[in-house]
Amino acid sequence: MAANIELKYFNTFWLKKIKSITKVLPGAEESPGVPFELVTLTGAGIEVQNTATLTDGFVNVGQQVTISYINNLGDPVVFISYITEIISDVLFKVKDVFIYPPPAGTPIIFGKIINFDQIPQAYDADDSSDWLIEESRITGGYNNTSVDFGVKAYLVEDEPKQSHKFSGLIHSGIFNSRTGFNATNQFSVGEDITRTVDPSNGSIQLLYAEDTNLIIFQESKVSKSLIDKDAIYSAEGNASVTSRNLVIGQNVAFAGEYGISTDPESFAVNGYRKYFTDKDQNVVCRLSMDGITVISNYGMTDYFRDKLSTATADRGIKGGWDSHNKQYVLSVTSQGKDPRDPVSTDTLVFDDTVKGWVSFYDYSPNKIISLNNNYFTAYSGKLYEHYVLAPGTTERAKFYGAVYDSNVTFVFNGAPSTVKNFQTINYEGDSGWYMSSFITNTDTATPITQATFATSLQEMQNSLLVNNFKLKEDKYYADLCNSTPPQNGEIIWGSSSSGLKGFFGEVKMQVTNNQVAKKELFAVSTTFVQSS
Repeated sequence: MAANIELKYFNTFWLKKIKSITKVLPGAEESPGVPFELVTLTGAGIEVQNTATLTDGFVNVGQQVTISYINNLGDPVVFISYITEIISDVLFKVKDVFIYPPPAGTPIIFGKIINFDQIPQAYDADDSSDWLIEESRITGGYNNTSVDFGVKAYLVEDEPKQSHKFSGLIHSGIFNSRTGFNATNQFSVGEDITRTVDPSNGSIQLLYAEDTNLIIFQESKVSKSLIDKDAIYSAEGNASVTSRNLVIGQNVAFAGEYGISTDPESFAVNGYRKYFTDKDQNVVCRLSMDGITVISNYGMTDYFRDKLSTATADRGIKGGWDSHNKQYVLSVTSQGKDPRDPVSTDTLVFDDTVKGWVSFYDYSPNKIISLNNNYFTAYSGKLYEHYVLAPGTTERAKFYGAVYDSNVTFVFNGAPSTVKNFQTINYEGDSGWYMSSFITNTDTATPITQATFATSLQEMQNSLLVNNFKLKEDKYYADLCNSTPPQNGEIIWGSSSSGLKGFFGEVKMQVTNNQVAKKELFAVSTTFVQSS
């Protein structure tokens, strides 16, 4: 049970006695290690039996253990863990389980204490006898040397508990590289060095300095603070800026209830335009001179509502600026609400010149970087440069060692209130493109292969029997063949029917990226007649 201790003098303090934790086996620099005989797999960890007797006090729970060996696959392994339980003089357990146990005779290197979950232990099991009371004067003698806690500079510790100021800012003294004056280690409470933004908008996730303003991104708000100046407002509400001896000045919030949530990795900047996502509201925003604009509303409202709401919590959203194409690149890793749903990553780009999301990419980067108009991404610990062909290769659309096909999907929707019969598909561009799908609200077409060029009369006759693109006057033509099974009441002729019936048609054009030259696609068209 606990003990009630009465202190007679105000300058008396009390200490808790604990066992010593300094007596441990030496590290690798002092000892070659102790060999062990047997390793057995258990559910709780690894049982290691030593050839040498371990004296109690020489090893402790939490002490580091290093084992180096060659596994069954012939690969070198360095296993670093710590002791979780001492079973006997020659037996103890190590955290985690080996996949391939090391062979007998492999040395163990004992190191320092790295886990203090069970150390230190109390000196005595009885709390009432586990305390030491001492006066401030050594041995309690009259006029003996007095001890104290010492001076605490710039510290008022009214409540000695940790406090997390998630919406506050603090700055140190200045650093002048010209004169060599350095006061960055000084935080004087006698000066106004703190600034707090509205804590109801969540924690501060990102700070960005622009000219003489400090832009503050909170979870649900974006604001700016003036640096080395302040603003004075007239009766009409007009602000005039004046210099002031103040590092962080007045805080002004941008219009709109949007923040960066907890995804500062989505931030990207180009000039005076800053891009970021607000996962809490399922939107993508752009902050520029005219304020905050929700750019996810440019034809992608439904997509981002579904994608951002299911984004993974562990850095699932990453953004960056592509200085080569002048586009904002956003990569979102998401998973459905059901944990059994697969995890998928979509990478897409926003172009300010067309005010829209212009393309999807097949790569999923870990980091996005631009430098000197060159675009780089990091993936699995490696750095990749985009828009260049690797030496000795000809493949295009090759990301992280894999080559992907390029495709364009669009919709034919001329005369939207009319039921049409789509008859042909035509395109202008380079050879090599093919139609992988053509779907209407009622029918589906068979795929159309890329154009082939006949060099003989036999090949020319055979090409007439194959449904592929045919070149005529620098334009490629092909008929649409219906692959939808006939329904009751429909009249069909021959082995297949020509044309697709529907209000609109969704088309996907594709090209295989294994050629040396790039393949451009300029225009795609169709011919249709009004269906009865």
